[in-house]
Amino acid sequence: MSLLEKLKMKWPIIQAPMAGVTTPEMVIASAEAGILGSIGAGYLNADVTREFIKAVKSETTKPFAVNLFVPKEVNTSKQELEEAYNVLKPYRKKLMIADEGALLSTTDFDAQVDVIIEEDVKVCSFTFGLPSGEVIKKLHEHEIFTIGTATTIEEALLVQDCGLDAVVLQGEEAGGHRGSFIEPYQFVSLQKLLEGAKGKITIPIIAAGGIATKEQMQQAIEEGAEAVQIGTSFVVSEESGASEVYKNQILLAEEDVTALTSAFSGKPARGIENDFMVFMEGNKIAPYPYQNDLTKTIRLRAEELGFYSLLAMWAGKNLHLVEKGSVKDIVNRLTK
Repeated sequence: MSLLEKLKMKWPIIQAPMAGVTTPEMVIASAEAGILGSIGAGYLNADVTREFIKAVKSETTKPFAVNLFVPKEVNTSKQELEEAYNVLKPYRKKLMIADEGALLSTTDFDAQVDVIIEEDVKVCSFTFGLPSGEVIKKLHEHEIFTIGTATTIEEALLVQDCGLDAVVLQGEEAGGHRGSFIEPYQFVSLQKLLEGAKGKITIPIIAAGGIATKEQMQQAIEEGAEAVQIGTSFVVSEESGASEVYKNQILLAEEDVTALTSAFSGKPARGIENDFMVFMEGNKIAPYPYQNDLTKTIRLRAEELGFYSLLAMWAGKNLHLVEKGSVKDIVNRLTK
């Protein structure tokens, strides 16, 4: 059975699970347009994850995915966190944010897995690592299709060996966070990943990274992918939760204006290069997820004020090829 048949998709497209940008409306519209919608639940707790799932289920009976961030124990000192926090003080002052420290996040991963099972979600995908054998077994016992994320062939082989059902091969062209989990991190193009997967990766491959046109989608499928995962094109959709200033920066781009940075979250991610990314080069950055916690209020206030120079505007290298419209319009352009 092909991936399309298993996931009941009309088109070989997965809407990327973009935490913070994906809305229930985007996931619903994706499912109704014949592609696989994905809830980016990485930053949500279990209760909010359940609410999001219920909102989607209330408007569509078609399958959709929930994406989780695999937690990793991070060792950092109070001094390191204070140093990283102090670097950000000028921005907090500029934006008139009270100098009251930052609330550090905790993981709700196991409870989210339980919610996915209880709500009868059909697909669960993972980023930033491999879930335990126990988690995979539990999901499979409930006939939930599982997807891992890899940025190298070495990672893809581990995704395959641990028993996940499919793998997203994420090229370095991709917008947003790298799904990497083996250090030192490597930045490999999608083309090289697809070439390297031949004869090695036997589970279904989902290609991701800079795919913005029908031609690019077809090329990835000709190279061995069963589907593609697309993010930036859907960031500018009418159903997206991205701010208008963020959408406009993508739509105004005439060429690749992106760069990789750890400045916003502590993990490498590709976004539109701005003043904050440039300023943070060489400055103290806390490890993920703590840097994300430290910059959260700055990003929220910058969004309120329309200061794109301080926003995390995740986008892939081919952002200049995307066009505005509804999710349905975008899917039609990719499949016409």
